[in-house]
Amino acid sequence: MDLKEEKIRRITNLYYSKPEIQKAIFEFSIQREICPRYFEGFGKRPDSFQYLGDIFELVKKGATSFHCSEEIWSDPLKISSEKDSSDLRTGWDLLIDIDCKYFDFSKKAAQSVVNVLKKNGVKNIGIKYSGSKGFHIIVPWKAFPKSLAGVETKKLFPDLPRKIISYVRFKAEDEMKKILSEDDLGQFEKVKMQRGKKCNNCREIASECLLLKYECPKCKRRELKKTQKEKKEFRCPECYSHLELVDEKILYECKKCSVDSEKNPENFSGAVEIDVFELMGLDLILVSPRHLFRMPYSLHEKTALASVVINENEIVNFEPKNADPLKIKVKNFLPDSAEGEASELVRRALDWYRQESNSSKEQSPKETREDFKPIKIDKLSDSYFPPSIQKILLGIDDGKKRALFVLLNLFRSIGMERDELEKRIFEWNKKNKLPLKDGYIKSQVAWSYRNKIVLPPNFDKDYYKGIGIVPTDEELKIKNPVNYILKKSGKNKDNFKN
Repeated sequence: MDLKEEKIRRITNLYYSKPEIQKAIFEFSIQREICPRYFEGFGKRPDSFQYLGDIFELVKKGATSFHCSEEIWSDPLKISSEKDSSDLRTGWDLLIDIDCKYFDFSKKAAQSVVNVLKKNGVKNIGIKYSGSKGFHIIVPWKAFPKSLAGVETKKLFPDLPRKIISYVRFKAEDEMKKILSEDDLGQFEKVKMQRGKKCNNCREIASECLLLKYECPKCKRRELKKTQKEKKEFRCPECYSHLELVDEKILYECKKCSVDSEKNPENFSGAVEIDVFELMGLDLILVSPRHLFRMPYSLHEKTALASVVINENEIVNFEPKNADPLKIKVKNFLPDSAEGEASELVRRALDWYRQESNSSKEQSPKETREDFKPIKIDKLSDSYFPPSIQKILLGIDDGKKRALFVLLNLFRSIGMERDELEKRIFEWNKKNKLPLKDGYIKSQVAWSYRNKIVLPPNFDKDYYKGIGIVPTDEELKIKNPVNYILKKSGKNKDNFKN
């Protein structure tokens, strides 16, 4: 047991035994899906607190923190991963996650977001420290209109809150520029965060890479490859000869608008600017079905600090030491919003989103990409599979549909024949607690084969967390399961785009 684990295990019983902490966690959990976290992983899902004493009972069993949904449910225990549970959703809170690498910038981002919300008519805003390097900002469900154009707003999750957060993020850029001092900009340059040309359409910082043109000296096949700034060697996917580099140029891409400097060079500003979006560290991944976030006053395993609620005027001078679990005072995370208080925010966000979408369509021709060609692995051994994939193949309790998506794309990407793929998928499903229905698996396999092959999600994507899988440091470094398999099997990992 390392020192951090030992420290938090000492604190948990003392901290969670406090009646005011139990009350704060329990009252926020009402009508939410909850999930305890243990050092070895997350607890069962779905779950909810039935009684105030449930919290400390879980702590005595080893729970160190508690997480909950931003969605509000009529009965969280009836949520099923086997079927659509959206009919149980009675509402949702707007939860904005700020998670910058550098705490001082997280504070400035939190100030910027609060300023934007207030300028858009939202007066009551909840703010809490995440327990590590960021903040969570909440606008309660009560503040939102209950219908839009005849559609119940509760049914517009996660699409509507994602649009709202995109708008807030866009507007917060200007707010943050007002807050940043010359010293801040100097610190920014020292840490060498992302810099590049700006997309004139959406104002995002474009990514820079090399567009390399290759030709096979043997079969004369031509290949276009995009890499980061270093040049790489590639082999011909047909004859496996080394490709010869015949041309290269710098390429700028805006992933949001799906446009690059080869087709639209005028779309990119020549001035190198600070990526304020990167500084803000706003996480849109959090806005997804059944995604959980750390509850107010839950401890954080890595820091042994509490996710403490603060007031708007406390952001500037807040420091992590202020979240010492033995010294905090409890406040309500959910503010007492007025009915429909966020209606103006919703209207402006949707107007902005429509303008952005129309602008993108006008300025960005449809991008054509080469189809991904599977890499055939001869004599495939299960030992080639990444640890995260091997854990999935042992069978899982929750997130089976996400896991099926990962496995289908992985098996197709490594050239597995359909008969073998189906055999492995059905064998895996038998190991799952409450297996998926055979009909569902057959339909997903059929759907997959009607579409182009795509790579499985990278290890840093939310798919794995949603399954309860924590990728290893090696996996995160290698990025994609296919890369991992190619490395273990001795194949050249540069034969495909990641």
